[in-house]
Amino acid sequence: MKCGCADCYDVMFDVRMARKDLKHFRKDGPDPTTRALIDALVSAGVKDATVLDVGGGVGAIQHALLEQGAASTIDVDASAEYLRAAREEGERRGTAGRMSFVHGDFITVAPDIEPMDVVTLDKVICCYPDMETLVAASASRAKRLYGAVFPRDRWSTKIGIAAINAFMRVMRRGFRVYLHPVAAIDAALRRQGLSPRAERQTFVWRVVVYAR
Repeated sequence: MKCGCADCYDVMFDVRMARKDLKHFRKDGPDPTTRALIDALVSAGVKDATVLDVGGGVGAIQHALLEQGAASTIDVDASAEYLRAAREEGERRGTAGRMSFVHGDFITVAPDIEPMDVVTLDKVICCYPDMETLVAASASRAKRLYGAVFPRDRWSTKIGIAAINAFMRVMRRGFRVYLHPVAAIDAALRRQGLSPRAERQTFVWRVVVYAR
């Protein structure tokens, strides 16, 4: 995703972090909020669906939905190392032949991405400064379901994000975290013709599935 520097995602989400997350995923599976999003999508029906996973990390959502009968996935990620990890896991599971990978800022590559049945953004909206453009571009490519995980706009979350960004400035990294208002995200999705279908909240995160 775009964050003020061309390569900040490759720098932030490097080989060390990708290998650590892949090891954790193989040991423990998806984290609780990712699992909640997967469960909500499976309940809505993913058999034979095509899936677009924006900022897919090690591919946790893709691997799970392929196991549940999805036809194919496209993983768009600004981190080359996470794409490599997702592909490696797909090869290990024997599903790589149904997975495609695109390296780059989703807004830049979106015009070349065909609409898919299911679109997911797991902890991605909070990593992008221009929420409206990201949500519009991704939601417009959801033919049936749109799933996302993003922070709740609470005072405690604001403090945590401010601390993360202060650390990034000290470390001279371009990566930043953004707390976009939940109401604004919801409005942006509704403008794309999507309506809430399922929701779950934790202390920090909001897990939602919208349907067309």
